[in-house]
Amino acid sequence: MVVVALATPALAQEKAEASIGIDLVSSYIWRGQDLGHASLQPTLGVSYKGLSLTAWGSTGFVRWEDTKEFDLTLAYAISGFNVGITDYWFNSKGSKYFAYKAHSTAHVFEANVGYDFGPVSVQWFTNFAGDDGVNKKGNRAYSSYVEVAAPFTALTCDWTAAVGAVPYRTSFYTKANGFAVTNVTLKASRQFGIGKKFDPSLFAQVVANPSNKAAYFVCGISVAP
Repeated sequence: MVVVALATPALAQEKAEASIGIDLVSSYIWRGQDLGHASLQPTLGVSYKGLSLTAWGSTGFVRWEDTKEFDLTLAYAISGFNVGITDYWFNSKGSKYFAYKAHSTAHVFEANVGYDFGPVSVQWFTNFAGDDGVNKKGNRAYSSYVEVAAPFTALTCDWTAAVGAVPYRTSFYTKANGFAVTNVTLKASRQFGIGKKFDPSLFAQVVANPSNKAAYFVCGISVAP
């Protein structure tokens, strides 16, 4: 991701901040699911006093049928606690962005809540509207995903180990017929400075999805905002 941090004037030592950037990834793997080949993933965000609004996208450039995605996230964080709502939009079901009918929309609406304890962080995500998956009865599954992540530093790199699982059956996560571990990840990243204000980082991660019996190796370039 190439990011430029911007700031807007503020009063009484308060300021809003904005960031823009773009990731380049060798493949798009999300929560242990394969969503496409090499992709460009731009981001644009504004934040103020713990409140943030972020736009994020992904466009594959190897095959036309790769996932194209546009997400909007409204979030709030204080101390270690965070909560948010995300509107995901995918290039499916006619690719009409302003179509919101429950059985024809390409949007998925998700709420999340989490806490960063320092050594580990925990996040819970649940779909509450839009093109959600279904349970064995064919009803909305309120598809959920929970992840525990632990960051650490070793061998001159920053690392994150994470384990994610689907707690109950849903068609939204492939082959999740009940509780299923869908994401086991080990990621390493390392910054390298170019000049005084540009600090891109390279990252590589190994991802396993025990539920799908699949494994992936992903690398990319990123700069934190």
